[in-house]
Amino acid sequence: MNKAVLNSMTKTERRLVSETEREALVELDEDALLELHGRVRRARTKYLKNYRRAASARVLESGSRGDAYPKNQRDRDKAEVFELALARVSRQVEVMAKRTAAELRAERLQAARSAKATPRLASPSTSDPVEYKSAVRSRAIKTTGGRKRDASTRAMGARRQAKRDSR
Repeated sequence: MNKAVLNSMTKTERRLVSETEREALVELDEDALLELHGRVRRARTKYLKNYRRAASARVLESGSRGDAYPKNQRDRDKAEVFELALARVSRQVEVMAKRTAAELRAERLQAARSAKATPRLASPSTSDPVEYKSAVRSRAIKTTGGRKRDASTRAMGARRQAKRDSR
């Protein structure tokens, strides 16, 4: 990162960039990271917008983009600094999101395993697995008069919806 650009920033901008350093990011939880991500994104967007507006106005003045490019270097550099900061925060958000997803998945699997281990429909008198299997019934399929008629009704609804969508 360019030290001259960092020194030309305001205190709040420098503080925002310093919050995106690796040591500071490790201490944050997922919600704090998302909040920081939003603040850095807003700062980056601000300087991108400032740069683009000024550059387009200078193109009209100078007559070409090449002549207008060297001017407004400061906003372009600040936008780049915030882009790099945003990339660091985004990577950390990704790491935290993957970690949280893995934890939730492990919890769900553990809950499923524990639910599987305790039979729900077994009565205290049925300790034999063969008797337990016969006690467990498959769910009944609710129909209004037959599978064929239900399928026909669904297909008719699908045709009706397709006709509406094509209008």
